[in-house]
Amino acid sequence: MLAKRILPCLDVKAGRVVKGVNFVNLQDAGDPVELAQVYNDAGADELVFLDITATHEDRNIIIDVVYRTAEQVFIPLTVGGGIQSLENIKFLLRAGADKVSINSAAVRNPDFVNQASERFGNQCIVVAIDARQRQDASNPGWDVYVRGGRENTGKDALAWAKEVESRGAGELLITSMDADGTQAGYDLELTRTIAEMVEIPVIASGGAGNSTHIHQVLTEGKAEAALLASLLHYGQLTVSEIKNFLTQQQVPVRLLQ
Repeated sequence: MLAKRILPCLDVKAGRVVKGVNFVNLQDAGDPVELAQVYNDAGADELVFLDITATHEDRNIIIDVVYRTAEQVFIPLTVGGGIQSLENIKFLLRAGADKVSINSAAVRNPDFVNQASERFGNQCIVVAIDARQRQDASNPGWDVYVRGGRENTGKDALAWAKEVESRGAGELLITSMDADGTQAGYDLELTRTIAEMVEIPVIASGGAGNSTHIHQVLTEGKAEAALLASLLHYGQLTVSEIKNFLTQQQVPVRLLQ
């Protein structure tokens, strides 16, 4: 079995890391470059850097923060938020990103996933899916949201996951909007359902409150990686504590030498 990955997520707004609950009520959580260095040194497997208001504000991602972060970290860096074009991707990769995460632009123009994968390789194309459970009991499932969780596209999250895989996505970043920031646990049903449908790695996001939640999503939820924010930013757990717990539970992880 491949080692499972622990991915700190830096949600950035106006150059600062922020964290909210259910995508709102954002609170300052620190400087992105400083936090990136801390997580790099702590044994994180990768970092995810999301400019969370870039699409909503119709502007490009903050390239200089990416440059400064990439200069300080030596683990893979995924960058997303406001990516609208192949040019955006080119600039981010040149700035030091190893992968890019696309969301709203992929929904608006699904061919963008094909184009990005063909030009840069599917290994660096992550498609992010923000999903919220439908309240209609006659039509259970999850809808896809875009523009920082502000707009319901009406797309079915499961069908969309299969489609973007077929279009060349190398990984899926699945965020449960219902669980986001609650620290009540990941949406195991959502994560597992998608992971069982696709052949590419699934990164689970939204809801981690303790090491048991992370263990559950990597085993019962069948995710290849767990994305973490509040839990780490506010010092409730460290990367090493999480990895030591997972090791005790017989989950393979990469440990610092």
